[in-house]
Amino acid sequence: MTNRREHIASSLAEVESKIGAAVKASHRSRESVVLIAVTKTYPASDVEILRDLGVTDFGENRDSEGSEKSSLVQGRWHFQGQLQSNKIASITGWADVIHSLDTSKHVDRLDKSVPEGKKLSVFLQVGLDQSPGRGGIEPSELLGLADQVEVCEHLELMGLMAVAPLGENPESAFARLAVIHTSFLAHHPQATALSAGMSGDFEIAIAYGATHIRVGSSILGSRISPL
Repeated sequence: MTNRREHIASSLAEVESKIGAAVKASHRSRESVVLIAVTKTYPASDVEILRDLGVTDFGENRDSEGSEKSSLVQGRWHFQGQLQSNKIASITGWADVIHSLDTSKHVDRLDKSVPEGKKLSVFLQVGLDQSPGRGGIEPSELLGLADQVEVCEHLELMGLMAVAPLGENPESAFARLAVIHTSFLAHHPQATALSAGMSGDFEIAIAYGATHIRVGSSILGSRISPL
């Protein structure tokens, strides 16, 4: 455990250094970027180490893992996997933030499933390509989906999320996302958050305005294959 803690602490410090350099280059403060440690496939013991090291935001792609780990480690939990109708009731029970809303059919179910007294933060996932399984709504359909979210009692519209397409230069992808977000803000000025950037491209994402970055392997090492 000591060696594991040392490894995670060292990797986290390196990521923090890169974030610091990226925000400085963009004339932003460190506080302007939320680091989400993506803990999918990693054990709860790693999450506990991260929590001890000061990390408070954790990301999961699978409901089963998120439900289990969030019950063991206190923090702000983010769901960033593809939403499935039959999992929504469970996800809204443990997640504080949803990064992957990309269809109107899930809006009402999300709103009705949020526990009493809780407000669920929501990002709309923008599709920057047409890769199967990547998810994301067409940019032209964003405003209609945002309007639906804004009238919901238990949902709070945070902003947009996107994943750089495979094979595309992340800089060109995030540049396009920044233009989409700027246009979106003209209609929803309070939705200032932008969830973009992962282990391989978070510095570029920060340069193009990311406020939330989702980093896993750069902190926790080679990902463990799920059973």
